Amino acid sequence: MSDQPNPEKILQTGLAFWPSKVLLSAIEMEVFTELAHGPENFESLSGRLGLHPRSALDFLDTLVALGFLQRTGDQYANTPETDLFLDRKKPSYIGGMLEMANHRLYPFWGHLTEALRTGQPQNEAKTGGAGLFETLYADPARLKEFLTAMTGISHGANKAIARNFPWKDYSTFVDVGTAQGDLAVQIALANPHLRGHGFDLPEVAPIFEEYAAAVGVADSLSFVPGDFFKDDLPRVDVITMGHILHDWDLPTKKMLVKKACDAIPSGGAFIVYESIIDDDRKQNAFGLMMSLNMLIETPGGFDYTGADCQGWMKEAGFSSTRVEHLIGPDSMVIGIK
Repeated sequence: MSDQPNPEKILQTGLAFWPSKVLLSAIEMEVFTELAHGPENFESLSGRLGLHPRSALDFLDTLVALGFLQRTGDQYANTPETDLFLDRKKPSYIGGMLEMANHRLYPFWGHLTEALRTGQPQNEAKTGGAGLFETLYADPARLKEFLTAMTGISHGANKAIARNFPWKDYSTFVDVGTAQGDLAVQIALANPHLRGHGFDLPEVAPIFEEYAAAVGVADSLSFVPGDFFKDDLPRVDVITMGHILHDWDLPTKKMLVKKACDAIPSGGAFIVYESIIDDDRKQNAFGLMMSLNMLIETPGGFDYTGADCQGWMKEAGFSSTRVEHLIGPDSMVIGIK
């Protein structure tokens, strides 16, 4: 009978790291970038990728069975999705986040049980190294990978914010912790009347400016170097923070919300967005797992519900707040001063 207990979901979830690592290794080996040139036969493709004969056929056919490649006879090809989103040379590439998952998160998450028992990060800090952000900002290559990853995980939500928020009522904005600058870029593309800024540490400037210029919005955007722990935020009509608050403990979250409130005029807006957990904490599994990722990567960070964030905003002095769904697991919390 259909209502009898079935172990399938348990087994699929318990072994979900198998398909995950197959995909991550394919991205690392640039399988989809190679096939963006067109279909290739097995011998040519496996040779160009440097695959050992023992594993080559199983690996490529696993990608077919998982739906990431197509095969006709001996010819392998990308699917429409992998061709669009996993070809490293296309602007639509979202593999940055998955590259970071492969290099950082995959090994660190192997120590989740220890993190759950100790409450301590399981990244470089575990062995006496620098923390997540110190490690990233000290290495330009790692920093660019991380900032590109933030674009990959945020791009859809960024476009929704640029489209759905009533930007016509405002003239200026700043994206705090802007990373590569995709949110600022999407807002500028959709709302040419706005003047915007990206605010982040000085090391981010060339990455932000390169991206804004490549997309054609450099005249609408400028980079403001600063540290949101030490410096005042730029005074603008709207402040945005995406995937920032969850990095920090509760006192720091509240400090940043208050800092944003102090920087905008009456009638100004503060937009916080990330994988906001549903208020009942039962539905948004991605948001809840992101909070576990903060356990792995940070000393005190955690994700939160929309009601949590609305409470912090009201405490800081915002007169009204609301939560709006964006796409997938992402929502935005809007505070009006």
